[in-house]
Amino acid sequence: MDHRQHREDGTVMVFDEDDSASGSARAARSGPSGAGAKSVDLNSDMGESFGRWTLGDDKALLDVVTSANIACGFHAGDPAGILRTASQAAANHVCIGAHVAYRDLSGFGRRFLDEQPGDLKADVIYQIAALEGIAASVGASVSYVKPHGALYNRIAVDETQARAVVDAIMTVDSSLGLLTLPGSVVGLIAADAGLRVFSEAFADRAYMPDGRLVPRSQSGAVIHDVGEVADRIAKLVAGGTIEAIDGTMIRIDADSICVHGDSPSAVDMARAVRERLESNGVALSSFAGEGRPCAS
Repeated sequence: MDHRQHREDGTVMVFDEDDSASGSARAARSGPSGAGAKSVDLNSDMGESFGRWTLGDDKALLDVVTSANIACGFHAGDPAGILRTASQAAANHVCIGAHVAYRDLSGFGRRFLDEQPGDLKADVIYQIAALEGIAASVGASVSYVKPHGALYNRIAVDETQARAVVDAIMTVDSSLGLLTLPGSVVGLIAADAGLRVFSEAFADRAYMPDGRLVPRSQSGAVIHDVGEVADRIAKLVAGGTIEAIDGTMIRIDADSICVHGDSPSAVDMARAVRERLESNGVALSSFAGEGRPCAS
């Protein structure tokens, strides 16, 4: 597939430079259909602690977010921690998503692996199935899939690996949703296959004028001011646009807002975003729950 064919409308899409070894990669974005939304999802990556090593405050975040992307053990997480997070998500009525990744614990899933399609398909099936079993044990279910890190960005532009991931999801459960970048290759393939596809924007990252995220190596790439983040997301949800690092306004259409769970101010940021949106009359609800219940 010629990825450039999806850019004819002149729009752009967002990549998380922190998770990508190819920051220049990009594809098309959809139009501003989410502008003025009356409801939006708030998601965060969770279950990424391992043994005695703790990453993020899952319990506190689960009091705020509406969707939890739970690690499946390939890039982070151990069975006990994943079970604990799934149980807490179920208790808080938070929708659970399978945060699938390359098999790369030491690299936190942020290294590109040249996996054969059959191997990648099997890996994704394994991860979804593992989380489904854990979720079922606490009276919950997996509602969607959000790829992680290098895999997330690779399948945004790589048709072969994207198709392997979509095939894996379809094999396990075709009612699962897919959370991905707007206009990504995997999103297009998934939609053609009949999957529900949802897009996201990032709360705590600065954007380039072309819609990409500012590389973390550059000054201002990460936004730490909680109030500023809340202001930006409120404007994004209301109008479908966000201010780029040079002051220009760019369009981003998102069904969900991602707050990075490993950020030191993640909990405060998520709370501020939620409070601001609710004060503006925007309800917080999971995109996944619209087509599939989050509990068994």
